[in-house]
Amino acid sequence: MQSVTLIEQELPYEINEELKLLRTNIQFSGDDKRVILITSSFSGEGKSTLSLFLAKSFSELEKRTLYIDADMRKSQVLSRFVNPDIKHGLSHYLSGQCNLNDMICQTNIPNLFVAASVQVPPNPVELISGPKFKTMTESCKKVFDYVIIDCPPLGMVVDAAAAAPSCDGVIIVLESGAVKYRIAQELVGKLQSAGCPILGTVLNKVNRHGSGKYY
Repeated sequence: MQSVTLIEQELPYEINEELKLLRTNIQFSGDDKRVILITSSFSGEGKSTLSLFLAKSFSELEKRTLYIDADMRKSQVLSRFVNPDIKHGLSHYLSGQCNLNDMICQTNIPNLFVAASVQVPPNPVELISGPKFKTMTESCKKVFDYVIIDCPPLGMVVDAAAAAPSCDGVIIVLESGAVKYRIAQELVGKLQSAGCPILGTVLNKVNRHGSGKYY
């Protein structure tokens, strides 16, 4: 198993509290909701940042947590590591070029592990919808308490819908004031067709100016 150093970022108190609330809501969804897929409608809504920090939040509860960067088309995570010289990633495992242990990296944060996307494959949808993806999630549930899977925006590509049947639940990240109601409803329809429970939605990048501090 490789080791990587995650650049730790100090989050504002308000964001930390929201992450703890999201973490608690996931826990109250049931013990069977442990492999969580996170997607959005478009790029730039903060999906990858939220996914990684949510995984870190679970690790702070001494839960063995694996963050999987399943955005094989446009990974946003490698820049968050000091030493991103990772030999094997998700596409290598799904295409049979390495085993599961070779793909998973231990981080400098206790209980937090990552599996990155280090190479863009020519067929990401076929890899995610293949049998090895489901085998991966089932194997990871035996080793980790929680698995957070960061998938590409469903409003742009269908990867998240292909991965959803292998997961226990889905969370949709929406940027406040940027996504039309119709598009959000289309995302919900695609995920419902995939047969994976939708745990809820995170409204991100909310402008708090002018609102009451408590309410």
